[in-house]
Amino acid sequence: MKEFKGVSEEEKNKYSESYAADPVCRAMTAALYKTAVNDLAFRPQGRQGMQFAFSVDVPAMKVTNQKASGRCWIFAALNTLREIVGKRCSIEQFELSQNYMAFWDKFEKANYFLESIISLADRPSDDRLLSFIEATGIADGGQWDMFVNLVEKYGVMPKAAMEETFQSSNTRQMNALLNTKLRQTAARLRAAAGQGSEKLYAIRSEAMDEIYRILCMCFGEPPKTFDFEYVDKDRKYHIDRGLTAKGFYEKYVQTDLRKEFVSVVNSPTEDKPFYRMFTIDYLGNVAEGHPVEYLNIPMEELKELIIAQLKDGEIVWFGSDVGHSGERELGIWSTDCFDYDGIFSMSFSMTKEERLNNRESAMSHAMCVTGVSLDEAGRPLKWKIENSWSDAHGEKGYYIMDDGWFDNFVYQAVVRRKYLNEKQQEGLKTDPLHFYPWDPMGTLA
Repeated sequence: MKEFKGVSEEEKNKYSESYAADPVCRAMTAALYKTAVNDLAFRPQGRQGMQFAFSVDVPAMKVTNQKASGRCWIFAALNTLREIVGKRCSIEQFELSQNYMAFWDKFEKANYFLESIISLADRPSDDRLLSFIEATGIADGGQWDMFVNLVEKYGVMPKAAMEETFQSSNTRQMNALLNTKLRQTAARLRAAAGQGSEKLYAIRSEAMDEIYRILCMCFGEPPKTFDFEYVDKDRKYHIDRGLTAKGFYEKYVQTDLRKEFVSVVNSPTEDKPFYRMFTIDYLGNVAEGHPVEYLNIPMEELKELIIAQLKDGEIVWFGSDVGHSGERELGIWSTDCFDYDGIFSMSFSMTKEERLNNRESAMSHAMCVTGVSLDEAGRPLKWKIENSWSDAHGEKGYYIMDDGWFDNFVYQAVVRRKYLNEKQQEGLKTDPLHFYPWDPMGTLA
């Protein structure tokens, strides 16, 4: 290892003199003493073009609330499906059970974790892959393909059939206990690595029994059948008795998510060529399910696909990094509304590729695009976003993004396959490139 060089007294004195000689630094020190950075950096003039009016605006239901959980990807995905159910049944307001999907996601992730440990049980404890999997454990986040795996295996159900509990809406302590149980089991599996598969799977089965009990106590046990009751827009009452979750999906959603939708991303890094599929190893939930796969395309093409779907009256699931340049109360994400360079008198500029390669940014949150404003040439100016952080922020829970922010911090969209052009369709046929689970595109929304 190369010897590190410390900061000298001479250098520190130089930095101190530089700070003291700069009047902007002195003014900002006083201003930042009692003011949040985003409040000070906010540019009111950047707000002027961010009104909630859109040239393409798909009507959508009221926003949902994931509360103190990381289930945004489930909320956003179910929000796309509830619009299908709402149109089919003529329902004005409706939710599908996020708790039901989260229960089976946690259950399947636990098994996926243990299967990963079994596959790596003979490796040393400091092996990077093993260490990463054990340190990561299981969390609330997920990906579109993981959602599709759950739907194909378990179906969906109305929220009324399996409502939220305190634990489903506040997952931190439960997640910690689940991960303790899983790491405890990992230690047992690694200790039994030489005793044959029968022994390993006996340990795994015992742990999964305990995981199921924990989930039932925290989320409630998923009902095997339920009745679907609703009143349509004409105030007519309907009831459909004795449905299963898979039966409900087949009857009221009637969509083959695997065949009809594709996941496209914009990852402008050298290791991920455009028009190529790629996948992240050891990223998944349902062990026998389909791997998480993406088609990498230029950002302009990703936008074109989203706009095509919006123009046909259908909202779009997408993933982004919401940790940058956001004003939560106003419901704004904008590169024009915040002047960090100005208040600190230095540049914070990075390209999207640099942010990915240097771990400055990665996809962290999934939502739905429901609208866009286009200029005279058909280019997007701003985007309307259905979030899942309650109706207390933005425009009754809806947010707005400017197009510059979209370029920099949007990474993924799920669109109908029919909108892809010939070159993109050919890209879907390529053999996926494989990347390690710590790849920046392996983060979960």
